[in-house]
Amino acid sequence: MTSLSVVTGIDRSDDYIRFARQSIVDKRASFVVGDAQNLCVASAAYDAVVSGLVLNFVPEPLRMITEMARAARQNGIIGLYVWDYADKMELMRYFWNAAAALDPAAHLLDEGARFTICKLDVLAALFHDAGLKNVRTHVIDIPTDFRNFDDYWLPFLGGQGSAASYIMGLNDTQRATLRERIRSTLPIEPNGSIHLIARALSVCGSCS
Repeated sequence: MTSLSVVTGIDRSDDYIRFARQSIVDKRASFVVGDAQNLCVASAAYDAVVSGLVLNFVPEPLRMITEMARAARQNGIIGLYVWDYADKMELMRYFWNAAAALDPAAHLLDEGARFTICKLDVLAALFHDAGLKNVRTHVIDIPTDFRNFDDYWLPFLGGQGSAASYIMGLNDTQRATLRERIRSTLPIEPNGSIHLIARALSVCGSCS
């Protein structure tokens, strides 16, 4: 007999949950609006509890990890990952390094400076503080290839997040100067392509 696997997806955004429900129609999957620091699930209900790219945005990271552990069964797996903003999230690193060279105040918006939790040793320490065992950390490198500089640059102009907001706050001259500063520092190949790495930092552990 095949056991039934059940997946519950939780997000604070009504729009994201609506999109997930429309996109995934498998009856084993359900999606609910909720808070990562106060999960709307029963205790000891899941074999694995996983979070992607969330921890650095919550006010109380340890509370979130503790909630993840509460939702897992004994010996269940807890895992999460965040971007390595300070080092190998290269598409952002080149942007903020160039911005800070032209405008020191840009450093205050740089995710690498703001999200100090996004380091392997800090993540491991949080898992230990939450009482998890067999804590392990890993790096996940994802190639991020761009056809040319415009392929790299244009998403910043209409995207979301700190970098896009920063660009929108610049005048035309400042924006052009930043654009050329970034272009001069990127590792652009002779054919115009750009090959970068987006590194995620992951940590996992098990419940007692």
